[in-house]
Amino acid sequence: MLFACLFGPSYQVAPLRLSGNCRIVKTNQFMELALDQARAAGERGEVPIGAVLVIDGAVIAASGNRTRELNDVTAHAEVAVIRMACDELGQERLTGADLYVTLEPCTMCAAAISFARIRRLYYGAEDPKGGAVDNGVRFYTQPTCHHAPDVYSGLQETTSADILRTFFARKRDVP
Repeated sequence: MLFACLFGPSYQVAPLRLSGNCRIVKTNQFMELALDQARAAGERGEVPIGAVLVIDGAVIAASGNRTRELNDVTAHAEVAVIRMACDELGQERLTGADLYVTLEPCTMCAAAISFARIRRLYYGAEDPKGGAVDNGVRFYTQPTCHHAPDVYSGLQETTSADILRTFFARKRDVP
């Protein structure tokens, strides 16, 4: 699996037993991978946001924010996984893809998700200040938006918010 090659065996998705709740289990498992990416980003001094892109139940790409590392304001987790997946698949559209992200996407990321034609967006915590899906500009409701993914919010919301809260509390404690 490409994902294991890029990120090592510790990030492989474990096989799941099929049950009536199979989709929910997989959704939670993919969100856990996004949370792992967020934690890793925080350990690198990045704002701890993680994203995972999945097609047909297979993880195609995963990343955390890399803006400081790359000195690139566009290196948000969502943009990173879109770039990785498009490169891996050799195409600019990700029709049929599901994106899991720990924080409500900003306007730039919401636009990238739309342009890539991502099918579903799952996100954890809302972002009342910078979010652009259910807050702020509500990008997908605008007449200029040509594609809106199905949006599912609140997935692992408390954990996602706690990771961010802890990160910024530690930043404030450092002289």
